[in-house]
Amino acid sequence: MLVVRTCSEMQVWRASLGHATRVAFVPTMGYLHEGHLSLLREARRRGDRLVLSIFVNPTQFGPNEDLARYPRDEAGDLAKASECGVDVAFCPTDPRELYPHGTNTWVEVQELDRHLCGASRPGHFRGVCTVVAKLWGLVRPDVALFGEKDFQQLAILRRMHADLFLGGEVVGMPIVREPDGLAMSSRNANLSSEARAQALAISRWLASVRQRFAAGERDAAALLGDPAAALAPGRIDYASLVDADDLQPVTEVVRPALCAVAAFFGGVRLIDNTVLRP
Repeated sequence: MLVVRTCSEMQVWRASLGHATRVAFVPTMGYLHEGHLSLLREARRRGDRLVLSIFVNPTQFGPNEDLARYPRDEAGDLAKASECGVDVAFCPTDPRELYPHGTNTWVEVQELDRHLCGASRPGHFRGVCTVVAKLWGLVRPDVALFGEKDFQQLAILRRMHADLFLGGEVVGMPIVREPDGLAMSSRNANLSSEARAQALAISRWLASVRQRFAAGERDAAALLGDPAAALAPGRIDYASLVDADDLQPVTEVVRPALCAVAAFFGGVRLIDNTVLRP
């Protein structure tokens, strides 16, 4: 496995490949868990060459968010990447490598960021889109894989990819969960044992929404029930039902809808979701 630190090294490697070589790409912020590894294994299956990026992108964190606390373990990540058959790990150590002129150029997808994480984390998806567009230009993948736990992010990146004619394909992969139901996340490492146990309320609440839906309920308020009570003692950021395509709130589920939640447990913000399909 080749580890590269600079954009120029990445460009040289990419230019060395023939046109018939199919490149698969998994962009991450590191601290890899089984969710990431499932993306890498599927990407390995889909490509002749597999590229992983590890970069904690500062432009997608707000001023009071957890950039400094975001867990990091590059040595462990590279060992896991090698086991998954990664050919190139792009690991810039200095943000100026990807932002050499500061943050003068932005990529932003409007409307899809009006609700959910976009409402509570202003500027977050602008940062995500900007860094993914930069990485896409460097790697020029034929296929890139993203997890569906970040459903809104995936929807926004699909729109950016289509609108900017970036080429290749964006593929979403299912949420990977711990045996007890907690959605895997790098931020889980910041949970205390008490907060970790409390956070299981998220998957239990989503299961209750699915049960009400399976029983025939279609009214959004009735499906959501009382999230504050169900997720206590967690502090809810949002618990919403939105259309699965345009991510706008719905009052009734008549087409695929996303039930999405963000909540804080022990000061750690966790997200999860489920899609309801009539």
